[in-house]
Formats: sequence, structure tokens, C-alpha cells
Amino acid sequence: MSTHGNTFILGLGLTGLSCVRFLQAQGIAVSVWDTRAAPPGADQLARDFPQVPLLTGPLKAEVLCQAKQLVVSPGIALATPAIAAAIQAGVEVIGDIELFARHADAPVIAITGSNGKSTVTSWVGEMAKAAGWSVGVGGNIGTPALDLLGQDHQLYVLELSSFQLETTHSLDCVAATVLNVSADHLDRYDGFEHYRDTKLTLYAQARLCVSNRADPNTLAPAGARSISFGLDPADGADFGVRDGQLCQGETALLRSVELAMVGEHNVANALAALALTQAAQVPLAGCLQALRSYTGLAHRCELVAVKHGVKYVNDSKATNIGATQAAIAGLSGGASRLFLIAGGDAKGADLTELTPSLAQVHRLYTLGQDGPALAALHSAAQPVVSIEQAVALAAEEAQPGDLVLLSPACASIDMFRNFVERGERFATAAKGL
Repeated sequence: MSTHGNTFILGLGLTGLSCVRFLQAQGIAVSVWDTRAAPPGADQLARDFPQVPLLTGPLKAEVLCQAKQLVVSPGIALATPAIAAAIQAGVEVIGDIELFARHADAPVIAITGSNGKSTVTSWVGEMAKAAGWSVGVGGNIGTPALDLLGQDHQLYVLELSSFQLETTHSLDCVAATVLNVSADHLDRYDGFEHYRDTKLTLYAQARLCVSNRADPNTLAPAGARSISFGLDPADGADFGVRDGQLCQGETALLRSVELAMVGEHNVANALAALALTQAAQVPLAGCLQALRSYTGLAHRCELVAVKHGVKYVNDSKATNIGATQAAIAGLSGGASRLFLIAGGDAKGADLTELTPSLAQVHRLYTLGQDGPALAALHSAAQPVVSIEQAVALAAEEAQPGDLVLLSPACASIDMFRNFVERGERFATAAKGL
């Protein structure tokens, strides 16, 4: 089997398979290399593309340096020695989003940020659908971007992670946003600024930059065409809140109480979605209809149960500090007392940044490998060994009007398969009270 001069897809899974499908349809010979002995998707690759070689085990620089092109999975760091050597040797290294960018056949809206990007991406997609448009929604959420092509869509809406942006250079977005930037993935980046600057590379690929007035880390570069959103009153083309109404400048669009999703952070998300859709000229009536009807994604500030007047909210997707800060700020005003369940793998983040937010929490239940570090930040912290124990303890103390929130501020991989399993365990425990 000769792979000299070949295009290598590094990493299989859903994204790798989408790259195989796309490149094979273009008549391009590819090989797949995954460091895992039995990568997910291997059976499907063998069935659908028996002619495509699958290599497993550690990447070898001497092989990759002879490749024509590397299409790297977002989960694989470019600093991996064999990939870094290939880059040094002049091999083109891209990702699936860059492949998508080179073949996109309709306008693109792109959304990144530390938190809220899945909500805004799905909301923008629902707004376009409500306006009667054919829209492809995917990227870092749901469907791999390449699988959206060739379906006569009028608009693409992509959620993009910082990992995907590392290998993306030629997206031509009609509008793009960096919703917010808080410490995350510091186990992959050389500090917060490196992580933030990777997010901000999206703006160089957008005709209109949509920034968050409340977060200076999201500001577009000088000279870029930009507008902003925020929870304060706005002027001109910017989006904001005035007298309880979502507005563009002084033009009222929707009362905030009409939003189907709760929490101040979702008011900000709605404003970002409006800014993006209006830049793409999506009819406003459909956008407002979706804002009133769309109830959001699972595991993102999702009300899963009300028991004895106590609300149980599943925010398991809050895998970093900023997400939990937003959840506490957005939900604490609507509850008598807030009971928080948090902990897991903090991914190298400084958990002390949560201290001001934890002042709004009545009781804190901590779990996982970084639970002790969280417990040290609150005088009413109680370590637990499971989600179920935390829910049971909260239920014993909570009174009507209180809110029990799972918003871990950490990844789930130390105790669960993923954030979905963690959220489902919380929801099952709450519903079973």
C-alpha cells in the first residue's frame, strides 16, 4: 500500500467520514490515519469505502511529510510532533471547515465563542426555517459541515470551535460573531490570549463582524465592518434592550418576555441571532416568530422538572467557567435561592474566577476530580459522590420558589461518557423525586 503524495485524513469519527465522502466524490485518493486502535467509524469506512486505507497507531512524521495534504480532525492539535513536522516541510494542513469554505454554494453565517454558540447557531437556523428558507445547520454541532453541501440551501449556519478555526482561513461569511471569550481549553493553548486570538481569526473571514459590547475580548479589529449586541440600549445599527424590548437602535422588535427561552444570557443570545440573520437579510417576521417559539437545546439551561414548587434546570453543557457564570447570572434573579451542582475536569482553568458568581449560590454541591477546588470557594459547599446524591440532598432542603441547577463549569470526562450522559443522569434523578 503506497501512500506517497496522498491526501491524509487524520482522525476518523463523524468528521473524518464526512471528509472521506466528500473527497472521494471529488475523485481524490485519500488515506485515513487514526491513533486509536479501533476508531469510531472504522466499520462504516470499511463497508462504504473498502478502497480507502485505514492506518492506526502513532502518527509518523516521515510519512506525513511526504503527503500532498493533511485534513486534520479538530480533536488533534497542530502541535502534535508529526503534524508540526509536516507543516515545517510545507505540506498543506487544513480541516473540514476549510474544505467546506472552498466549496460553499450559498451565504454562510458563522458563530463561535466560549458559551452559547450552540444555542445561537440552532436559533439562527430556526429563524431561517421560520422565514421559509432552506438552511443547512452544522459544523461543531450536529451535522458535519461537508455533509450540508449540495442540497440547494439558501443559507449555511455553522457553529465553529477554536479547534476548527485553527485550520480554517478562507470562509467568506456574510456575518460572523465571537459571542464571548472566557477561559477554556487552556490545556491545548499557550494561555488565554492564544485561545482568544484563535477565536478572533473568524473576523478576518467575515464581511460583517458582530461583537458583544459586554466583552472586550470579542471586539472586531480596527477597520473591520462591525456592529454589536448587548443588554444595554443601543444606537444606530447596533442591537440592545430598551424599556424591556429587544431593539435595533431605537426600533423595537420584540418584548423580552416573549422569548421562549429564559435567562438574561438568552436575551443576549437572541440579540446576537437577530444581528446575524438581519445581516443575511432573513425576513424579520420569521425571525421574530422563531424567537417566540424556539425552546432551546437539551442540556443548556433546560428546565427538566418542577417538584414541590422547586425548579430543576439541566445546564450540563456548561463545561467551562464562563458558561456557569452566565447561567448563575441569568437564573439567580428568578429564584428565591439557588442550589448549584458543579465539578468535574476543569481542564486547567482557574476556578477561583467563579468566586463572585458563587456568592449568589445558597448551597453548592461539588463532585469530580476538581470538586475539592470548587468546594474551597464556598462556605456552604458539600462534596458528593454522584449526581443522584446531590439532587437528593438539594431536594431535602429546597423550598417552593427555589431552583436546583446543574451547571458544572467543568468537563464530564472524569465521571461520565460526555456531558449528555451527565445531564440525563441529573434529569432522571430530578424527575424521579
